[in-house]
Amino acid sequence: MTNMHYLLTMSGAETEGSIMDTIISFAPIVIVLIVFYFLLIRPQQKKDKEDRAMRENLEIGDEIVTIGGIVGLVVSIKEDTVVIETGSDRSKIRILKSAVAQNISAKEKADAAK
Repeated sequence: MTNMHYLLTMSGAETEGSIMDTIISFAPIVIVLIVFYFLLIRPQQKKDKEDRAMRENLEIGDEIVTIGGIVGLVVSIKEDTVVIETGSDRSKIRILKSAVAQNISAKEKADAAK
């Protein structure tokens, strides 16, 4: 009876040891995922949120720069598009809101407030 009890106790100890070994072997992977989240994913989500807010707060008369580098003055705003006026001949271009890279007017106002 004592031999059987000893064998059962040994197999339980081995199982606990193998579980701990498994947890320890996954620990570096979990740590890397946490580091990726805080160094890559979270800052990118914050930047996306700021960009979305900038595009939603566009106003007529704002000077903007598109992703392609076109500088223009906002003339009209619709749901998904913006009409901008560029150049001295007052050419008008309709672009998607998602193509707006930065709002120069808002940036200048923020700098002036400081």
